[in-house]
Amino acid sequence: MQTELADFIRDTPEGREADAILRKCVHCGFCTATCPTYQLLGDELDGPRGRIYLVKQVLEGAPPSARTQLHLDRCLTCRACETTCPSGVRYARLADIGRGIVEARVPRSLWQRMLRAALAFTLPRTRLFALLLAFGRPFRFLLPGLVPAPAAPAGDWPAPRHARKMLALAGCVQPALAPRINAAAARVLDRLGVSLLEAQGAGCCGALRYHLNDQAAGLDDMRRVIDAWWPAIERGEIEAIVMTASGCGSTVREYGHLLAHDPAYRDKAARVAALARDLSEVVAPEALPARAGLGRVACHSPCSLQHGQQVRGKVEAVLARAGFEPTPVPEAHLCCGSAGTYSILQPQLAGELQRRKVAALQSGQPVGIVTANIGCLVHLQGAAEVPVCHWVELLDEALRV
Repeated sequence: MQTELADFIRDTPEGREADAILRKCVHCGFCTATCPTYQLLGDELDGPRGRIYLVKQVLEGAPPSARTQLHLDRCLTCRACETTCPSGVRYARLADIGRGIVEARVPRSLWQRMLRAALAFTLPRTRLFALLLAFGRPFRFLLPGLVPAPAAPAGDWPAPRHARKMLALAGCVQPALAPRINAAAARVLDRLGVSLLEAQGAGCCGALRYHLNDQAAGLDDMRRVIDAWWPAIERGEIEAIVMTASGCGSTVREYGHLLAHDPAYRDKAARVAALARDLSEVVAPEALPARAGLGRVACHSPCSLQHGQQVRGKVEAVLARAGFEPTPVPEAHLCCGSAGTYSILQPQLAGELQRRKVAALQSGQPVGIVTANIGCLVHLQGAAEVPVCHWVELLDEALRV
């Protein structure tokens, strides 16, 4: 694709990056076949190729409009298009650059500004979110789709006792919504000879505010996480950073790129990104006892895992070794509609994708559904007829039997 970027962006780091991404696109349209919003709406501008043209126009000096913003807002950033693209177009990064420019130039309605500000202020603050959640749960019968059911207790967290140690990200909403996930991961890894630790002060990974187009605040969140983790990394005490939420993992693995132009953090960010591993990459199937007969489960592979991190099939392999039978899942590449705050900001599209995904997951008549991301977990729970949990919770229970 030929480009002629405008003066305001041409000689900036973002402009050079965007120009290189745009020039890789060959207009083939393969991306539209796997784009969830294009599948639902059938509008070229609600597919990756159309959004690439919109961003290109803005970068070349065309004034963005509310329609430009709407089509970019409708993108889930699921990155299925990147998996499909034969040319290696880094669409998600281009979309981030375009969204940042459009956000600065196109005013939103007062309601949209208030909603986005509330999400950006509340969700990354773990204690505040937990307090609001506790306050809202007595009224859950009035808003069953908005207030999740009470979480199961975390259970014991094994004391550090192994030479092998790994860090885990506590995250922002996960401690309140599902405290059992990290504790279950700690118990599973303890059985495998690894002590899992959480660092004080490492809260939100930065993805939430960054993808709400408050990119400067998102980068600040990333720096804070790096600061919390760095002492243990610098001392050589940990061998990996284990991500139990694949959405966070996808972002942490890009720290080196996102902070590449920050001389104070770029080297640290690159080191953190290199240490990041999804939990499914750390729990080796061969390290588990081989069993059978524990029932059929449907494995939901979050977009942040299969497209963002390009990790596929590992959860299924672990659960199969532990005795479960993973069921076939049609359209496994399509997004469930959660996508961070997308389910709140685009409820109609998110609801359609949720119903489609739940139908696909339940088509194999599983006794339960497992996933690898907290946002997807809560979103799927809102429509599923069978229990939904993180896969490590199920594994933890199986290993206790």
